[in-house]
Amino acid sequence: MNALRAAAALLLLATAGCQSTITGEAMLPGVGDAERALVVRYVEDGNAAAAKGSAAQQELYRKTQHPDFHSGICQLNGLTVLTEPVWPTLRADPKWSPGGNAIPPRGNVYVVAVSVSTRRDNTTVGNQIGSQHVVVLNGMAYGFAPCPN
Repeated sequence: MNALRAAAALLLLATAGCQSTITGEAMLPGVGDAERALVVRYVEDGNAAAAKGSAAQQELYRKTQHPDFHSGICQLNGLTVLTEPVWPTLRADPKWSPGGNAIPPRGNVYVVAVSVSTRRDNTTVGNQIGSQHVVVLNGMAYGFAPCPN
């Protein structure tokens, strides 16, 4: 019995003070800093274009539409779309494919939770919470133009 108590005391002493705190921010695997920056820039550019008006945002969406999905660009028809991402939710989503396509788009697919406001002439006409997919392909961020109704 004394040997058991001695072993327990030794174990207690050996593990005392082994706790430590590591500072920093948790990051999901699969989203490197360079690709995260491209996704952030894509969203920021979309919001900056919205501030310039519907035509500017439509042009940006045309330029940044994923090259495999140019036929799916919707018209904004005078609307602008403001996107507020929840960046800690950004993660890889390699199995996603747009609009019921069986094959995912080329590139690294990411998804982030977003709050979206649709505006016409600086008046909010719709709000929605959902997700936004952005694909990084050959060092460029591409998206899929929204289809506001």
